[in-house]
Amino acid sequence: MDPQIKKQALRMFTYGLYVLTCRKGSENHAATVTWVAQASFVPPMISVALENQSMAFSFAKETKTFALNILGKGQKDLAAKFFKHPQTDGNRIGGIEFETKITGAPLLIPAPAYLECKIIQIFPVGDHTLVTGEIIEAVVRRQEESLTLASTGWSYGG
Repeated sequence: MDPQIKKQALRMFTYGLYVLTCRKGSENHAATVTWVAQASFVPPMISVALENQSMAFSFAKETKTFALNILGKGQKDLAAKFFKHPQTDGNRIGGIEFETKITGAPLLIPAPAYLECKIIQIFPVGDHTLVTGEIIEAVVRRQEESLTLASTGWSYGG
C-alpha cells in the first residue's frame, strides 16, 4: 500500500471539530478533537477517539466523564485555542467563558451545543483509544451549521 495514497484517502473522510472538556478535582482540561461519531440511539451514546498520551484521555479515563462542546461554522479561532493545554482562570479556560453542570466539565458558553457524557467503555485501538460515552445531558443554545475540519483548511488523520 502506498502510504501517501492511504493518507490522502483517509483525509477525505468528513470530520467535525469539537472541544472535549473534562474536570479532575479542581483541574480543568479542554482539547480540540475530530474523531467523533454517534454510536447508539438507545441508550444515546457517542464515541470519541483520544490520543493515548493526551491529558484529555487521562482526565476522561480517571473521572469516567467528559463533555463534548459542538462548535459552530465560524468558530475556527475557538477550536485553535485548545490544541495545547489551556490555562483556567476563574470561569474561563483558554480565555473562553464556561459554566459547569452535571459532570463538572467546562461547558463553553460560545459553543452552540454540548453533550455531557458518562463513559461506558474504553477500547485501546493503536495510538488512540476509543471512548464510548452515554449522553446524560444535551443542550442546544442555538441551531447553526457545525464547524468541519475541511472548512478550516487543517488536516488531522491519515
